[in-house]
Amino acid sequence: MSTHPQVETVSTGADKAKLAAAAVLLVGGVAAFYLLSQQSLWLRVLALLALLAASVAVFFISEPGKQLIGFGRDSVKEVKKVVWPSRKEALQMTGYVFAFVFVMALFLWTTDKTLEWLLYDLILGWR
Repeated sequence: MSTHPQVETVSTGADKAKLAAAAVLLVGGVAAFYLLSQQSLWLRVLALLALLAASVAVFFISEPGKQLIGFGRDSVKEVKKVVWPSRKEALQMTGYVFAFVFVMALFLWTTDKTLEWLLYDLILGWR
């Protein structure tokens, strides 16, 4: 039996229309930026930003947008639950990581040089 919960997504026609409108506004913003090429840059950027903001607003009133906002709120709640290490603990763990990396690099270099000496000098006699 599957232990994974079944995720059911229900999207209404209104949500699909909102997402389509958001996409049209986004594409319209980019198109307006290029179609207004004869106008000054600030007007082109203003049109792009206005249509982009309208696109984001329409997206956030749709069900997927509301779910995204809920996910963000839940994420903030979870981050607030995290117990962050103190400065001393963070520096101590960083030191452990650097020491381990140094020891591992030394081990790998020693292993590499030993195998090189074994293969090239003793077995093949190339040096």
